Amino acid sequence: MSDDLERLQRWVDSGAHVRVVGRRGDRLTVSMLTCDGGEEMDRVVSADPRLAEWCAENASPAEGG
Repeated sequence: MSDDLERLQRWVDSGAHVRVVGRRGDRLTVSMLTCDGGEEMDRVVSADPRLAEWCAENASPAEGG
């Protein structure tokens, strides 16, 4: 598991949320949100295909998408 993927998994395991906020080619931008889903605390940008697969199952879709 990549460091970014482990980081996102820990974030979700702690009760917080993640949302895919952008895609460009094979790169994914994922927003790390507070537990109430209201405030962005950090972002992860990655081209790891395992991270993309994980996001498909665990992340909220981008707003408007």
